[in-house]
Amino acid sequence: MKIGIVAGEKSGDYLGSELIKAFKRRYPDAEFVGLAGPLMQQQGAVSLAEMDKISIMGVAGVIKGLFGILKIRKTIRNHMLAWKPDVFIGIDVPDFNLSLEIQLKDAGIPTVHYVSPTVWAWRGKRIIKIKRAINLMLTLFPFEETFYRKHNTSVKYVGHPLAKSVLGWEVSEDVRRLIGLSENKKLLAILPGSRMSEVSRLAPIMLEACVSLSSRYPDLEFVIPAASEKLYRYLVDELGSETTPVKVILGHSRDVLAHSHLAVLASGTAALEAALFARPMVVMYKVAKFEALLAARTMEVEHFSMPNHLISPPIVTELIQGDATADNMVLEVVKLLDSDQAYDSMHQKLAEIAPLLSEDSGELACDAIESLLATHSGRAQ
Repeated sequence: MKIGIVAGEKSGDYLGSELIKAFKRRYPDAEFVGLAGPLMQQQGAVSLAEMDKISIMGVAGVIKGLFGILKIRKTIRNHMLAWKPDVFIGIDVPDFNLSLEIQLKDAGIPTVHYVSPTVWAWRGKRIIKIKRAINLMLTLFPFEETFYRKHNTSVKYVGHPLAKSVLGWEVSEDVRRLIGLSENKKLLAILPGSRMSEVSRLAPIMLEACVSLSSRYPDLEFVIPAASEKLYRYLVDELGSETTPVKVILGHSRDVLAHSHLAVLASGTAALEAALFARPMVVMYKVAKFEALLAARTMEVEHFSMPNHLISPPIVTELIQGDATADNMVLEVVKLLDSDQAYDSMHQKLAEIAPLLSEDSGELACDAIESLLATHSGRAQ
């Protein structure tokens, strides 16, 4: 079996690697070619370009890197049209993948999109493009399946593969030493994002707040698990100093979350992962002003972070745009540190999320894709 597959971010690399594992259990000789990060490549995927080259946030970032992104997409498109995979799977990054999927679908290649765009939350008219681009949508969340069925789109809810893993999550002694976990101290995980654009906006604010919190709570430790070597160097070289109490390590974000007392993080995948570990958190979101105005005009929901869409009533504090300040971060962290009731209440509600999303994700995804290919093959005949 030949499978085209494209992921554009760290979270997609994880999902892609788990999907490849599931496929290889059924098809040991399957080939995977497209755009892959280190985890997918470890499972045998061949990457036609560097995954990080398309991991750009916001309109401004896309415009700046547009030429390079279009060149990579053209390379992948041409390869797929010549290679003719049995199926193409685009993982997240909808602005990149949907246009590619349209071209491949029009050429007769079955297309699957894994991880729904937040079309139910903002830019609702994208459903038109999505329906044109895909033969099948694989969703992480059950309410998304309901949304697509209402729009007569082929869909399968598969859950989140991390949801099963968190229950038995173990951290090796080497990683524990790297993180620097201490006895009788609480760990505050700081995750300012996986893209330079968001990290450059949020990290200085978060670090300023950590300095204030450090003087107030001497038993509190701070760790940033940088998402890439580039971000690690930026955080160490540009923001690190002897007066900053924050330790920066490379990677291991889930290990840090697993052993943290609470987390402060950028809105996005990290918030969901913190929720799966049932870690009380404060979410921050800050983009360029014109991007914020665009979001405000097209938003159809009140909350940015996924945990607030999965539990009712919403319980995670979101510091958005002008509210994303060091003073506000300190205020919200203090509430969780000083009030056992506030901390326990959030922890208990977040603990409901992992069981909700715990499915045999890889097997469900493979089943759905096999059904699609059987149907597509029947039509081709």
